[in-house]
Formats: sequence, C-alpha cells, structure tokens
Amino acid sequence: MKTKTPKGTKSDILFDIAIYGILFVLFLIIVLPLLNVMANSLSSANASMMGKVGLWPVDFSLESYRMVFSYKQVWAGYLNSMIITSLGTCLNLTLTLTAAYSLSRKDFFGGTVLMGLFVFTMLFSGGLIPNYLLMRDLKILNTWWALVLPVGISVYSMIVAKTFFQTTIPLELHEAAQMEGCDDFNFFFRFVLPLSGPIIAVLTLWYAVDHWNSYFNALLYIKDEKLFPLQIILRNILISNKVDDLASLAAEDVEVRQAMAQVMKYSLIVIASVPMIVNGGRTAFIN
Repeated sequence: MKTKTPKGTKSDILFDIAIYGILFVLFLIIVLPLLNVMANSLSSANASMMGKVGLWPVDFSLESYRMVFSYKQVWAGYLNSMIITSLGTCLNLTLTLTAAYSLSRKDFFGGTVLMGLFVFTMLFSGGLIPNYLLMRDLKILNTWWALVLPVGISVYSMIVAKTFFQTTIPLELHEAAQMEGCDDFNFFFRFVLPLSGPIIAVLTLWYAVDHWNSYFNALLYIKDEKLFPLQIILRNILISNKVDDLASLAAEDVEVRQAMAQVMKYSLIVIASVPMIVNGGRTAFIN
C-alpha cells in the first residue's frame, strides 16, 4: 500500500513561498554584484570605464589579469594570506575543539567558572592600545604570530562547538569507552573527532574566511611590506589607489592608465574572492 504524504495547508504553502522568495531576493543581492565585478574584470578598460558593462563582459579581454599577475606583490600577498589562513585556522580549531569538549563535560572541575570567564571576554575588551602594547611586549610585532595569536579562539564558535558536543556525543559512549580502559585523551581523538565532522567543517569555514578577509590587525601590527597579506594590498589599491606604478607598465597616456587601473581593481577583487568561494562550496558539498 502506498502511503500519501500529507499536504500542507494554504498558510503553510504561502509561508514556504514567502521564505523561498526572500531567499531568492537575498541570493540576487549577493550574486548580481559578484557577476558585475567579474564581468568588468573580463572586459576592456574602455568599456568598464564608460560604464557599458552589466552582467556580461564587453570587449572580452584578459589584459587586467595579465597585469595583476605581473605585479610581484600580489603573488607575495597571496602566499602570505595562504600561510596566515592555514596557520590561524589550525590553531583556531585546536583551541576551540579542545576547550569546547572540556567545557561540555559535566565532570570537568571549574567548568562553570571558566565558561563565565570566556563569556566575560565577549562583553569586555582591554582596548586597542593595550592590545598593541601586549603584542609589543610579546615581541611578535611585524610577524605572522601577531595576526594569529590575538584571535586564537572565538568564544562564540567555542559555544557552538560545546553545544554540538553536548547534544551529539552521548554520555553512554564515554562510559563504555572508560570501561574498556580508554582515557580522555584517546576518547577525544578516537571517538569525538571522528563523530564531529559537520562542526569541524563549519568551524573551518568560519575561521578560514575570517582570516582571509581580515586586514585591520595586519594594518596595526605589520609594517614590512613583504609580510602584507593580500587584503592589505587590495585595500591599498582600492582605497589608496596605489596602482599607478602597475598600470604605467602598459600605458603612458593618463586616461588609458586610469581606465586600466579601474579594471585591474575588479580583477583583484575576483582573485581575492576565489579561494573563499571555493572553500565555501567545498564545505557545503561535504556537509
């Protein structure tokens, strides 16, 4: 006998239509600007400068990408951002997962007090100047550690992971492992982590995107241009317009140079966004 699935009421159907409609509008708000940026990056400098480009390239050209990749600082920034993102994400996951699992255990002595101290840091901060003085006293200014250690753990992410462990890892599993002689260290690596794939994927995406897009800490703590992440280079080009030396490689005319600088900005935005788009798509596929 075939069972019929119950149909929703009219109000349920209208609610679903409204939700899908809102999501579709939000999707367009996010995607259309990205398509416009990509189209401009693949168009000729004159077409982009004159505002002829919409969602499709006009006078298709890869000249802007060729010039961007000929800029050595872009490659250096890309490498720096990859190192900072990889190092920072590994540190974040290590601290977040271990802290979250420890605090999720009811038999952890002092867990309530420690949880209160973690939450306190979400509400109050020492401020910008004390943080800078701390980095100076730790002698990590102008190093990658200054971009990684201050954001070693996100309390919000730790609370999310703690809730996941409390609702997903049954107490009976831990008791059974203890009866077999498994200590807490082995239980965490042999049972907890293999069962925590979804939350690990989510935390990886959150932390990686945050590290990749971060520029303020680098602006404060990094002075050596060789250590600049890609976002600082992108900021200098978009805000400070420091692209004249690059655009002049191909053009002597002022108007042509300005047009090339404009389209090169679009190319840099696309190049800086690709890794996070790929990472987000890969995480969604895994989940």
